[in-house]
Amino acid sequence: MDLKNFSKDAVVGVVGVGSFGTVIANMLAEKNKVLVYARKEEVVEEINQFHRAQNREFDPTILATHDPEELCNSCHTIFFMVPSSGFQEVARKFAPFLQPYHLVIHGTKGLCLDLPEGKDLDSLKSINRRRILTMSEVLQKETVAVRVGCLAGPNISKELALSQPAATVIASKFNEVILEGQRLLRSERFQVYGNSDIIGVELSGVLKNIIAIAAGALAGLGLGENAKGLLISRGMVEMIHLSKALGGSVKSVFGLAGVGDLVTTCNSVNSRNFTVGYRLAKGEKLSEILADMEEVAEGINTVKIIKGFLESADLRAPITENLYRVLFEELEIEEALQFLMKYPFNVDVDFV
Repeated sequence: MDLKNFSKDAVVGVVGVGSFGTVIANMLAEKNKVLVYARKEEVVEEINQFHRAQNREFDPTILATHDPEELCNSCHTIFFMVPSSGFQEVARKFAPFLQPYHLVIHGTKGLCLDLPEGKDLDSLKSINRRRILTMSEVLQKETVAVRVGCLAGPNISKELALSQPAATVIASKFNEVILEGQRLLRSERFQVYGNSDIIGVELSGVLKNIIAIAAGALAGLGLGENAKGLLISRGMVEMIHLSKALGGSVKSVFGLAGVGDLVTTCNSVNSRNFTVGYRLAKGEKLSEILADMEEVAEGINTVKIIKGFLESADLRAPITENLYRVLFEELEIEEALQFLMKYPFNVDVDFV
């Protein structure tokens, strides 16, 4: 691909062209030249020729490549928008070409495991914290990238694609990453906040997916707003305890990437995690749901990982534990709900 004329000005890179990656690329293209990376050559050709791919429209100024070296050489700032299941593999593919001068911001709300040789998640009874990697930790482990950040918040792709008002958080230990993310993305309809607690922000975005699955199940059972209010409030308490145990700040859970995203995904039929819970409550099997979902519901893998972490940390997280039993041990949702209603929560707020 000829980038001679394209690279006269600064170019922003986007890795991944799923629903969220496409939306972010289009938002960036309003003020910047954008180069996106897609793994499949046919997807790259479709974007470059027709400005569309996988039934998604791309800004006509966006160009695509399937060459990691080309993207890294062309771009100073790169947004990684890759599902957690493939994040480590993609990071390794880009590792030879990423340099310490790159600014790397990811938008993935999931966790990855640093596993012993020959082991997989299902073979481990317990998982300690050093085995659990957020996506920023994956980038720092697999590449020489130093200035790493994350993007998190109530950012449902379908609403962003319709230019509906929204906000997000750019989190990083490096202020220049926050400022650059704000400069590139902020607009009249998209507010961008900053936060230095990158681990807390990442964990908030990850843990709320668990509660979103449970909220979808409540909706599928038709149990009303009182039950949802109970779930969200107790879910936030569970998120706070888990985030603290995993190294995050309580403040981030109370922010846009925590409670803001939690409330949004627990009320949205456009949330993949909410949809999984809803369909489970309607009697579908998890295998059936996953078979026809176009994109990953990150909360499913997160439930597995956090359940393993609970075993090693001697912690209780009743919503997560019972959701694990529903997803992987065929516990009926009604039984899980009865257990939670009888669980002896004696104190409303126990984290202040």
